[in-house]
Amino acid sequence: MKPKNKWIEMTKAILIALFAALILRQFVIASYNVPTGSMKDTILVGDFMFVNKFIYGARTPVWVGIPFTGIGAEVPFYQFPAISEPQRNDILVFDWPNPERPADRSTDYIKRCVAVGGQTVEVRGESLFIDGQPEGQLVDQGVKYDIEDKQNVKYTGVLASNHKKYSIRHYTRTFHSRSFGPEQVPPGNFFMMGDNRDNSLDSRSWKFVSRDRVGGKPLMIWLSWDGQVPGYMFYEKIRWDRLGEIVR
Repeated sequence: MKPKNKWIEMTKAILIALFAALILRQFVIASYNVPTGSMKDTILVGDFMFVNKFIYGARTPVWVGIPFTGIGAEVPFYQFPAISEPQRNDILVFDWPNPERPADRSTDYIKRCVAVGGQTVEVRGESLFIDGQPEGQLVDQGVKYDIEDKQNVKYTGVLASNHKKYSIRHYTRTFHSRSFGPEQVPPGNFFMMGDNRDNSLDSRSWKFVSRDRVGGKPLMIWLSWDGQVPGYMFYEKIRWDRLGEIVR
């Protein structure tokens, strides 16, 4: 093979690989980083996760404004058929429904879906009720000190009616209480809450998430950094016990 042809073939191979990677990221699987603690301890700050983007229907790129034109209108996108629909207690990645800019889809959020369309939600202080019933069987898991939040946290295990298990957190010294409802979730919408209930911007503040804003479902944690450990302590900075953990 002549040198010129060799470089052409290499360039083609690189371009094909990049194109394939972009297609996979847009329509199949992508990596997301979690910058906030609203889902602690299920998902921690510094967790990097693979997210399944096709299970709820992969989408073509979502833009607010036509690229390179300065036109600010939302560009139409297409959503492919879903393999399954989001269920109550699933953790979802979605476009934040910014109350001030409803067309804006530039910010990804991750929360737990605590209610689906047709269900009635009510939050009374620390307690969540779905259709007038507690969100599940609640089990006291004790109190631990959170070194990042610098306060004691009360943990409660939840066994939901669909047999899904998760833990929620409440500060023992609650700064505020955000009650909500009772209000029925509209069809095709979801009510989202963080597992870290006293430190989560969620549907109690901006209400419901529409189906077309759901972007994917977290699969597993492939890397996790501990922000409390200095960068030069590389081995200690990685949370080795979280690598490969399935997100539930």
